[in-house]
Amino acid sequence: MSFSELGLIPEILQAVTDAGYTTPTPIQRQAIPVVLAGHDVMGGAQTGTGKTAGFTLPLLNRLARHASTSTSPARHPVRALILAPTRELAMQVYESVKMYSKHVPLRSTCIYGGVDMNPQIQELRRGIEIVVATPGRLLDHVQQKTIALGQVEFLILDEADRMLDMGFIPDIRRILALLPANRQSLLFSATFSDEIKKLADQMLKNPQLIEVARRNMVSETIDHVVHPVSSGLKRNLLAHIVRHEDETNQVLVFVDTKFACSRLAHFLERHGISADSIHGDKSQLARTETLENFKSGKVRVLVATDVAARGLDIEDLPSVINFELPHTAEDYVHRIGRTGRAGKKGKAVSLVSSEERHRLADIQKLIKLEIRQEVVPGYDPEPDFFDADGAKRRRSSGSSSSAPSSSAAPRTAEGSSDRRKRSEREPREARETREPRERSPRSRQPSHIAPDGFDFSKPYEQRNPAGEAGSAEGDSAIAELRSGQKPQRPIAFLLGGLGRKH
Repeated sequence: MSFSELGLIPEILQAVTDAGYTTPTPIQRQAIPVVLAGHDVMGGAQTGTGKTAGFTLPLLNRLARHASTSTSPARHPVRALILAPTRELAMQVYESVKMYSKHVPLRSTCIYGGVDMNPQIQELRRGIEIVVATPGRLLDHVQQKTIALGQVEFLILDEADRMLDMGFIPDIRRILALLPANRQSLLFSATFSDEIKKLADQMLKNPQLIEVARRNMVSETIDHVVHPVSSGLKRNLLAHIVRHEDETNQVLVFVDTKFACSRLAHFLERHGISADSIHGDKSQLARTETLENFKSGKVRVLVATDVAARGLDIEDLPSVINFELPHTAEDYVHRIGRTGRAGKKGKAVSLVSSEERHRLADIQKLIKLEIRQEVVPGYDPEPDFFDADGAKRRRSSGSSSSAPSSSAAPRTAEGSSDRRKRSEREPREARETREPRERSPRSRQPSHIAPDGFDFSKPYEQRNPAGEAGSAEGDSAIAELRSGQKPQRPIAFLLGGLGRKH
């Protein structure tokens, strides 16, 4: 099947041909006819299979009837709204819209946070049919009354599961309340969860579910490998792997935190590897510059947080390295989806310490794949990595160390019974060698008596009890003065003392 058989207009077919595409992907073959027919859609496909074109092409085809060369803003109201969770993904979708609409007089723009609003306001004032936006910045424009959504005919949610993860659902509900009820809505995502389907039930009308692969399936062209390694050796192993790769191969490295992202990039730079970082704390200008340097080959290694897992569209990226495994198994699917795109070969490498073994188990359960493990010589993991009970022992030892010691709490009946059982199992010689030490006076002291004789069970008291004669108090005070020590001040009753004598 070719694109010409899907019912697209000649102008869009020409743009597709100019982009070098001849055969639609499975998600495109199924989604485009359904969208052209005016139905609501829930579309799911593996990352990198062309799902962006799966909704962009039919959207442009249906909006072509509104195309106008007039310069009047009134002839160009907002008719299509595409929501994306991150700036990078919004820019990627916007580039696709521009590429496929170059032969159709439809205006489009991309609005996102982190930059000045004034240029975006000027762009909206001249009239825009297609708006690609992140939810937060779109609501900023709604509050400023710089955008009108009363004539929106198409709503598209891209990467809806990521919007759930990032807490955008309240913003999306506010946006839905501003849109006309009579509209066509599309929901596209690389993965589907039960929560996403609940959201779809609220915003879609009799949607058609289009899934070209089972849930959370990863591309078969990606080779997965795990390198067990001690957490302290991860940085050195990463530098070792990058050095032994082909120098022309670029590498995308994922970490969990922004702080680790910057530190790891600086570490690689100090070791002679061209690297840079991208994370949420960087300005939009700096992030855009970093991405351009990576795409052009000026930077060999790009260290990123999960904010960049959605929206990075890099051609022929040979490998992705998980410096730290993601906390949620679904994020692993999106991370490695940056490689092995459009049927090309890719490699997903994960550096896993013993603390991350449970994450690895969750990932293997999700993707239904047993990932092979290879230990790199010289970068061994912790001794308990391959021990099935290692983690349990660490947790139990941690809990026992945090429990109060026997010197600070009285012995319990259970503890004494355990000791009796151990003594019955021990040989006679062992008991004889231990008995003299157990019968020592120090070992017979109550647990509340310190080695220096201090009794923790009694409150602080003055050196002379209140019941002693006054002459004794005077004698002790005189003795203290003669010895050069100051007499002790009376201790307040609330602090455990006897209070001031009257």
